[in-house]
Amino acid sequence: MSDRVVVLGSSNTDMVVGVARIPSVGETVLGSDLLVAAGGKGANQAVAAARLGAPVTFLGAVGDDHLGRKAVDGLGGEHIDTEHVRVVEGVPSGVALITVDPQGRNAIAVAPGANSRVSPEDVRLARALIEESAVLLAQLEIPIEAVHEGLRAARAAGCRTVLNPAPVPGEGLPPDILRLVDVLTPNEGEASALVGMQGEASDLAQELLNQGVGSVVVTLGERGALVATPERQQTVPAHRVDALDTTAAGDAFNGGLAVALAEGRDLFEAARFASAVAALSVTKWGAQPSMPRRDEVDRLLSGG
Repeated sequence: MSDRVVVLGSSNTDMVVGVARIPSVGETVLGSDLLVAAGGKGANQAVAAARLGAPVTFLGAVGDDHLGRKAVDGLGGEHIDTEHVRVVEGVPSGVALITVDPQGRNAIAVAPGANSRVSPEDVRLARALIEESAVLLAQLEIPIEAVHEGLRAARAAGCRTVLNPAPVPGEGLPPDILRLVDVLTPNEGEASALVGMQGEASDLAQELLNQGVGSVVVTLGERGALVATPERQQTVPAHRVDALDTTAAGDAFNGGLAVALAEGRDLFEAARFASAVAALSVTKWGAQPSMPRRDEVDRLLSGG
């Protein structure tokens, strides 16, 4: 059985500044030297999965500019298959502007660029690859139509589907998309937005299950993650670390979860593995540069 992970999503260049505090409206705050690093939820998750040892294909789009070429080269350098990354002429590549405070908290603004041009046709061109893969991992920084097509193709092929619903569309997600998701991975705010109510993570997860999602993993930051299936719910604790930058912690978690599922672990064990991946990621600056290697994760899980 294949253990390939296909990541359908965005690629950005992150421009990160460390600040004493996140600026308020109209305020200018002096910060650290600029850090320019590869990012984008999709590309981050692809790098996370690849560094953990999985064969990974990234499916997305970049602009025909220097940032796009550098992004594709960077993915290739991580041994990620980029055959299905489309270069969109006359459109800039995606960029994220990020400020990070001393507690590792961040504020992010994204210019999607070529990410907004990922289409259902791009997905259809990669259908044979999806059919041969173990897990399709997607997010919502690209058009929902492309994500929907990817989920349909994966479900038809028996490929497990993982959706990180970030950012949540203002109108939420339609039931026909939710019913195609084997594992939904929102944080608490995203789970609340999806169901249209406030509440405990367990109640939000149950409502998402009621809406047709196969299973739910609600990430809780330093409190760990709640894993919910139709049979039971269980909280997986987080590992205690000194956080430096939480920018891509969720992406690290999702990449780790996809790899563990592709390797045949059950969802609860996969979440424990993913929690370790996320913990290590927040101890370093940047998005893709912070993704840990497999040996680091194994040492943390073994107590070494």
